[in-house]
Amino acid sequence: MKKISTFFLFLLTLQIGYTQAPDRSTPPPLGKVKPLQLPVLQRFTLSNGLSVLLMEKHNVPLVQVNLLIQTGSFDDPLGKEGITSFAMDLLDEGAGTYDALQLADEIEFLGAEIRTMSRSFYSEVNCAAPVSKLDAVLALMSTIALKPNFSAAEIERIQKLRLNGLLQNYDDPNTIATRAFNKYMFTEASPYGRFANENSIRSYSREELVAFHKLHFTTGNSKLIVVGDVTQGSIQPILEKYFASLGSSALIKKTRPTPSQVKGRPIYVVDKPGAAQSVIRIGRLGPERSNVDYYALNALNTILGGSFTSRLNNNLREQHGYAYGAGSSFSFWNVPSPFIASSSVQTDVTGPALGEFFNEFKKIRMPIPSEEVNRGKSYNALGYAGDFETNANLADALGDLFLNQLPDNYFNSYIEKVLVVSKKELESSAKKYILPDNMLVVIVGDRSKIEAGIKKLNLGTINFVLVEDVLGKKPKL
Repeated sequence: MKKISTFFLFLLTLQIGYTQAPDRSTPPPLGKVKPLQLPVLQRFTLSNGLSVLLMEKHNVPLVQVNLLIQTGSFDDPLGKEGITSFAMDLLDEGAGTYDALQLADEIEFLGAEIRTMSRSFYSEVNCAAPVSKLDAVLALMSTIALKPNFSAAEIERIQKLRLNGLLQNYDDPNTIATRAFNKYMFTEASPYGRFANENSIRSYSREELVAFHKLHFTTGNSKLIVVGDVTQGSIQPILEKYFASLGSSALIKKTRPTPSQVKGRPIYVVDKPGAAQSVIRIGRLGPERSNVDYYALNALNTILGGSFTSRLNNNLREQHGYAYGAGSSFSFWNVPSPFIASSSVQTDVTGPALGEFFNEFKKIRMPIPSEEVNRGKSYNALGYAGDFETNANLADALGDLFLNQLPDNYFNSYIEKVLVVSKKELESSAKKYILPDNMLVVIVGDRSKIEAGIKKLNLGTINFVLVEDVLGKKPKL
């Protein structure tokens, strides 16, 4: 036995001696990108006309159910800014026979999650639950969604919280920058440039909130999205039991004005004395979600500022050390919507950092190396499946598909379409949408320390404003 072991050890030694060391001088080539294959999307309608999107996913005994309402913060009436978010926040603060604490206890006992939220173009009540508890969880979710109490005490409490939140915004440079960018991009005459303020928050009455709920929570303005370990046969009776009482109506017509494009290079410096760093937002209007350049722009933005290895991040973080990170994104609303590049940089390098943004904007309009084009497309394609890992991810994606009226095969065909984007299409999109001479610039920082550096760049007319010019007067608590 000892001789045999010695013999095999000798052979192993010979094999190791003749084995070449791996070549680590270049990264291994990328493998072929596999197409995404999501389950078939099913559609059916409840007896009251409420439509349902269902995607079966049977790998774990969990279910995600989203009640999507086609009303968002951009639909808030003039003078009632913030009412959509406020109403959605109140839904789970007492509903049916439950108060807020009882609802929280019931949800926790069932091992589930029920959330309410609002976004720019839609709102949502959703739940994540084990299949074994789904009936009980949907009973609670439907109570929250369809039978909110809007009690006077909770309205007053949430109003105080919102007013306190407004006050906190004055100390948050990122919030100030975002509000300033929207204000000067769209103006306050547009719903995209307005936001909740002290007067609007104090104006909400219980009668208005009840009327808001009755108007917007209807079959024509809503959609149920279900993803998880169920079939139509198992889920439809439960949905009928709890959501058939949702009132019927046609889709509410929304006013979604087309915003005006940025002309020239207006610069707004929001003075924040003592700010530890400067927050930079630069942008202009990009295309709507349905635009034919959508796939090319996703690859282009990956190269410019949509990944850790992007040009902006490499420049400001790796080469110059001006910031922890920098990036860019296209919003892709269903109307023309912002392209934004952003970063938070050290105060003393605000001017140079701003200059580097515009250097990269100019460079991206030049011919892009084929290797970089392929890397941008591959990054999008290889990471795409990660967007669908959970039931919640899938339900959100189906909501996007519904809101933007995308075809049912959109997700399964995305990888193929982004990979066939040509170098010419990508470069054409850069020249079409990245226009350095027509961009809005917003900087929040200490004027006394950053003014000289910004003026030195000679980018355009500089407007100096105060935080109160952006957020209004501080609320009185």
